[in-house]
Amino acid sequence: MRFRAPRSVSSSPVRGPTHRNSYGLASDSDSEDYNSELESSFHDSDIDDDISVASSSSSSSSSHNLVSNIGQLSIRPKHIKRTPQEERLIEETVSAIRARAKYHDPYEEWEHEARRDAFREARKQFTEKEIQLMTERERLNDEREKRRLADHEWETEQVRGKLKVFVQKVEEIDKALIEGWKARDQALWDRVELAIKQEEDKVARKLEEERKLQEEEDRLRKEIELKRKLAAEKREREEAKRKEEEEKRARLEKEQQEQAQKEKDEAKKKIDDDIALRTRLRLATPAEDWAVARNNLQMLKNGPLAWVKEHKPQKSEWSAMRRQITPKIGQLTNDLGQINRITQQIIDVMQAADRSAERNSVYPSLASSLAKAILLQAETEVVAEKRAAIPLAQVTFNLLQVLPDFGSIFFSKLVQRSGGWPIPIVVPNHDNEKRPWKSNEEFTKVSGWRKSSSGDGSESPEEHVNRISALMRVYFNILKLSCASSNLYDMFQMPRCWIWFARIMNNKQLLDDPLAAQLIYIGLDVLGFDALKIFGNQWVKMLMLVNNVATDGFDDGKLLGGDTPIGAAACARVKLAIESILKGEQS
Repeated sequence: MRFRAPRSVSSSPVRGPTHRNSYGLASDSDSEDYNSELESSFHDSDIDDDISVASSSSSSSSSHNLVSNIGQLSIRPKHIKRTPQEERLIEETVSAIRARAKYHDPYEEWEHEARRDAFREARKQFTEKEIQLMTERERLNDEREKRRLADHEWETEQVRGKLKVFVQKVEEIDKALIEGWKARDQALWDRVELAIKQEEDKVARKLEEERKLQEEEDRLRKEIELKRKLAAEKREREEAKRKEEEEKRARLEKEQQEQAQKEKDEAKKKIDDDIALRTRLRLATPAEDWAVARNNLQMLKNGPLAWVKEHKPQKSEWSAMRRQITPKIGQLTNDLGQINRITQQIIDVMQAADRSAERNSVYPSLASSLAKAILLQAETEVVAEKRAAIPLAQVTFNLLQVLPDFGSIFFSKLVQRSGGWPIPIVVPNHDNEKRPWKSNEEFTKVSGWRKSSSGDGSESPEEHVNRISALMRVYFNILKLSCASSNLYDMFQMPRCWIWFARIMNNKQLLDDPLAAQLIYIGLDVLGFDALKIFGNQWVKMLMLVNNVATDGFDDGKLLGGDTPIGAAACARVKLAIESILKGEQS
């Protein structure tokens, strides 16, 4: 790029006078000796110097080429002879080229100076323009920053206003929930007091009936003794009245038999009423819960799963949907927005399976895969970080509210992965059909033991405790969330907390297991404060019972969790958790 600038005030230089001819040649009157000197000068170093000067000057490249060509002319074969006129022409040409190559042209120097002055002027103008642009840019930046700060202040005020409205709404919701909890607690206590009063009235009536019966038996016995004493004196009258007495005795025996039969019927009716009450309240025995979970699992394996695996179109559909669900479970974090988004995505996939042509097979199979993905994620994430159970429990709770039949499938898979601990129950030595287990490996797998993650053998006691603890922490968090909803499968209702603690405290074989102490601690850590609000003083009694078992032991001094290091550490954590709950210090 060239900068143009006005010419300086100095006038353009004038070239000097020219030579006698275009090449500045010498006259023809030179001596003949010039030819010999020219020929010898072609081999001197002066020619090389002149050529190098000519190449570095501002002359054109054609002059350099001409000199080079002339240098080549000096190298001629010896058999070629030139005339003196040819030699003189060559010498004059070389002299002219030398003179022109060394000539200093004032016009070119003036043009060079003019270009340099133009460059200085252009650089000065460029600097001034650049300073002006930078000043304008700074002014625009200042104005833009002021506008940004004003916009930010306005947005801050808007956010503060919305946040204030949101806080007020949250406080109103919390107040309504607290009032609902208080009303529910009062209603629960009223039902408990009513049941206690009814039981006391039943016992009082039974004691009164037994007292009257005893008094009647004593009176009859005294009458018989009196009659025996007066038998000698009143033999005649007794003979006359013997038939009447025998009839009276037969009537009395009949009445006694009727009374005994009546009492027997009342006892049977009471047992039937108790069974009906347990059925109405959905209170089953641990063996019944175990049988239901095992039956659901076997029906799922031998029914929908087996059918889907045997039919390629349905298997492809099931596999494609399963690949959509599994990565979503692995993306969970403790963020409400992400939890709701992933939950909705899973529900969409499950509803697509529910609308499938083979809904009775594809949907249960996909629900089983979803439950397995959640449990495997719990075994992986919750073992490393217990807070990871919260988003898993939240997603599972949301799915349990929406997806049909997912509750029974999820609980059966939970029992499959953790044995009898969710019920809790000691795993029996036979299946539901009273068939003994085929092998020790089958019994070990049914009991919740799996292969070690670090090798081919069975998992170590520490790995087993950590894995089952992770699964049960998710389960207890689901029970905690169920306080806000009653539209769940029975095994995920909050009363299962009381049933679980009551069953495990009534089973000495479970209490001797180190895992029992760890699971009791997890239950107290997750549900302790919520259970205290719901069950009140009855929960305090339960806590005192657990504390006595952990402190004084059971069954001739056995402590909770046994004498293993794992059990001892878990037992210590149980006592600390109970102390924190009673003090109101939530962990």
